[in-house]
This record gives sequence, C-alpha cells and structure tokens, in this order.
Amino acid sequence: MVELRKGMLAKSKAGHDAGKVFVIKQADSEYVYLVDGRSRTLDHPKKKKRKHIQVIYRTPFTLEEVFAAGKGVTDETVKKAIKEYNKNVLTERV
Repeated sequence: MVELRKGMLAKSKAGHDAGKVFVIKQADSEYVYLVDGRSRTLDHPKKKKRKHIQVIYRTPFTLEEVFAAGKGVTDETVKKAIKEYNKNVLTERV
C-alpha cells in the first residue's frame, strides 16, 4: 500500500466530485481527508475511501515550503497549490 503524506495531491475517481483535484490533509488505513480550499476547507475536509482517489505524486512547491517550515497550512495555500498544479497540467498538454 502506498504511503500517503500530508500535502500530496489526489484526484477523485468516484462520486459527484470525480475528476476534481484535492490536497490530502490526513490519511488513515481506510480513509483520506481531502481539502480544496473552497467548498472543502481545512475545517470541513471531505472523507473519502482510499480506493476512490488517484494519488498525484508531485507535491506542489508551495505546500512543500509550508510543511518544511512547520507552518500551518491555510485554505489560501491549498487553493494556490491546486491552481498551480492545474496550470502546469494544462501547459504540459499544449
């Protein structure tokens, strides 16, 4: 089983949010808690089974900085990281 870490990106594979990118806030043996900074904030993460997400192994630079510094992550940082990832994915496809 893959070890999931705080700050990793994950894409939802099932449910009404399928295809949406989230940041992993917390993970246990069966569930992950996902945030996007907008509808799913750090105070109200989305609880999702591990089998319903696809892990993206590129941790965004902005989140790496925050976790390395030991600072708390904010909803703004999460939104910025997801936006940065989506921007990079779009430019790679072109």
